[in-house]
Formats: sequence, structure tokens, C-alpha cells
Amino acid sequence: MVHETSQRKIPLILQCFLYILLVKRSIIITRYPELHFFFLGALFSTILALVCSLFNIKASLHVAAISGLAIFVIGLNMHLQMQNPYWSALLILLTGVVASSRLEMQAHTPKEILIGLLVGVAPQVLFLFLWL
Repeated sequence: MVHETSQRKIPLILQCFLYILLVKRSIIITRYPELHFFFLGALFSTILALVCSLFNIKASLHVAAISGLAIFVIGLNMHLQMQNPYWSALLILLTGVVASSRLEMQAHTPKEILIGLLVGVAPQVLFLFLWL
């Protein structure tokens, strides 16, 4: 738990570099297009979180991660035309559990939870339109 936003900058920069390596070298678009766009969305979420921390805005990275995964799974269900809503419902429920646990632990304010939700959802929704 990092209380100051200035302490988040270096880990977020390292995470950006790791996502870039992953997208450029391992998960290429020709072999794994869905995963490629998922990790691109995760990269952009990390960049958004880094920009927020540069402006001393704290976003919940836990909520950003689980909400981004939930949007990806919903998109994957639509892409594969699966009629199984259970994974999507479970991940939406887990997003609520993670958000409420961060509030209960007093690690974040409701504003920081909402910013984390937007940071996680927005890039995944934008990239969803590219591969869906």
C-alpha cells in the first residue's frame, strides 16, 4: 500500500515497459489478436494511471485491473458468441467486491475508486471496438 502518489511513478513506469515488451515480442497481433488488444488496453490503463499520479491524483489500481479484465471477458464472450453469462457476472461481482474492500480498508476514497474504474474500463472499451 503506497500512500503517496509520488511513490507510484517508478512501479508504473516499469509496468509500462514490461507491457511494451510483452506486446512487441510475445503476444503479437497475428497470433493472438484478442490477447494483444487486451494487453494494449492494460498498457493504456497503466499510462492513464501514471498520468494521474503525475497530477497527484490517486486511482485505485486494484479496481482498474479487475474492471479491465471484466470488460475484456465480456467482449470475449461477445466475440466468441458464447451464451455463458456466468464469467461476466462473476467478474462484475468481483469488481464490486474489490471496490468495497478497498473502501472498507480505507485505502481509497469513493472518488479514487471511480477514477480507477474509469482508468480500467475506458481503454478496454476503446480497444474492444478494434478487435470485436
